[in-house]
This record gives sequence, C-alpha cells and structure tokens, in this order.
Amino acid sequence: MSLDALSIYSQWAGALLFVIVAIWLFRKFVLPALAKYEAAQNALLAEAEARREKMKADVGAARGEVENADRDAVAIEARATADAAAEHDRIVAAAKDDAARIVRNAEGELERARMSARAALREELVRKALESARAAATARVDTQTNSRLVGTTIDTLERERAGAGT
Repeated sequence: MSLDALSIYSQWAGALLFVIVAIWLFRKFVLPALAKYEAAQNALLAEAEARREKMKADVGAARGEVENADRDAVAIEARATADAAAEHDRIVAAAKDDAARIVRNAEGELERARMSARAALREELVRKALESARAAATARVDTQTNSRLVGTTIDTLERERAGAGT
C-alpha cells in the first residue's frame, strides 16, 4: 500500500465521517427545528382556517341579522304607517265631533239671537204702534169721547168683576 492509496482512503474516510456527522447533526438539530417550524406553521394555518371559518359563520350570522333588521324595519314602517293612519282617523273624528258640537252651539246661539231679535223687534213695533196710536188717539179723541170711553171701560171691568165673584 502506498501512501497515495492511504491518502485516498483517508480522504474517503474523512468524507464519510463528515457525511455521517453532517447527517447526525442534521437529524439531531435541523430535523427537530424543521419539525417544530412545520408544527408552528401548521398551527398557524389551522388557526387561520379556524378564523376564516369563524368569519364565514360571523358573515352568515351578520347577514341573518341584516335580514332580521330589514324585516324589523319593514315591520316598524308598517306599524308606524298603521299608527299614523289610526292617529289621523282619531284626529279627524275628534275634529268632526268638535265641528259638530261647534255647529250645534252656533245653531243654538243663532236661535237665541233670532229670538232676542224678534223680541226686540216686537218691542220696537209695539212702542212705535203705541206712539202712533197715541198720536192718532190724541188727534181723534176729544174730552167728551175720552170720558165716554173711560166710563165704558170701567163699566165693563165692573161687570166682569161682578160675574167673576158669583
């Protein structure tokens, strides 16, 4: 064996020893680190997928809530419209009742005013008729006719009193 062969064998042995140590170091330090890194990445991926699924569920729930809110808004609008119509009808009915009451009161006031005007007109007509009759009577009746009329009136009153007393 020559030194050249020994040199080649030693290089092969050193290379083999290097590969063995490199594999051992790779398996001892790198593979566990890679396994931890892979596990961490898988955990991150699983967490991200879980968040995505939760977000999908949240989106579905939010859509459901939006649909519920839309239905509630429609129901509220319908209720508000119905309430407004009922309030309108109530106000109109109250206004009609008030108007009818005011008309009845006005009719009563009108009738009282007519009666008062009739009474005032009668009084005025009677006053003017009496004034006219006095003026005409003063012009037509002299003292002798006046005495005769007074006497006739007194006789009539005495006869009526005598007839009432029996």
